[in-house]
Amino acid sequence: MNSHFLIGYNDKDTFLHRLSGSTKLIGFIAFSIIGMITYDTRFLLGILTFSLILFKLSKISITEVSFVIKIIIAFAALNLLMVYVFAPGYGMTIYGTQHMLWRSPENYFNLSWEELFYIFNLFLKYTFAVPLALIFLMTTNPSEFAASLNKIGIPYKTSYAVEIALRYIPNVQRDYRTISLAQQARGYEISKKAKFWPRIIGNAQILLPLIFTSLDRIEVVSQAMELRRFGQGKRRTWYMEKQFGKADYSSLIVIFLIVLAGVALFNVNGGRFWNPFKH
Repeated sequence: MNSHFLIGYNDKDTFLHRLSGSTKLIGFIAFSIIGMITYDTRFLLGILTFSLILFKLSKISITEVSFVIKIIIAFAALNLLMVYVFAPGYGMTIYGTQHMLWRSPENYFNLSWEELFYIFNLFLKYTFAVPLALIFLMTTNPSEFAASLNKIGIPYKTSYAVEIALRYIPNVQRDYRTISLAQQARGYEISKKAKFWPRIIGNAQILLPLIFTSLDRIEVVSQAMELRRFGQGKRRTWYMEKQFGKADYSSLIVIFLIVLAGVALFNVNGGRFWNPFKH
């Protein structure tokens, strides 16, 4: 039940913790958009390397996020497998060449270098955003982030909703662990000692009481805010408001230059795809 292992804001003295929440949000959205649009492997590898460097600078321990990383890897592997199963020749269609590695007897599950290269690009798309998302969640104070959103023109009601959502992430995880331990105390084994499928089924059964617990908490918070006449005024002040500093402006320039490089590659490649098979 150690809160150190919950995915949420963890106050540390790093460059990324001192940045404004708006700066980190702009960077995360900008990198996600350009990363999802482009299929230039060189650019994707560059963003992945950059995000891993930032992850290292944020001083986030792997043990804190190991569970989330395992889930993401599992879903990414399943998705990549399904891409190959349902469209094993899509890579050849995209790149316009055929360099076969293996031909299946039924001539459907043919494996080519083009297909492997396309799947590798998808893998890079799935992985580069993970460190950025974790950095955003674990280095951004929800109250300061809400103030930053309101400062750039987003209504304070929306900003407050985002803040509450960020604050609830650790609470939902804590409730999940509490329910899980209660189930195990009643003799229902869903820990690592249990087999794979019983663990999956057991954890899925936790979702229902977790949803009811979350809905009850939402109702309590909503009533408390209504009693305090939240939303009656057109504007509000913020206790945790942070002004943009030199580091924020410098970071925004770096973000802009990286996105600009990704857009410029569209002209260099003649489209979204970098095709090494025609060189």
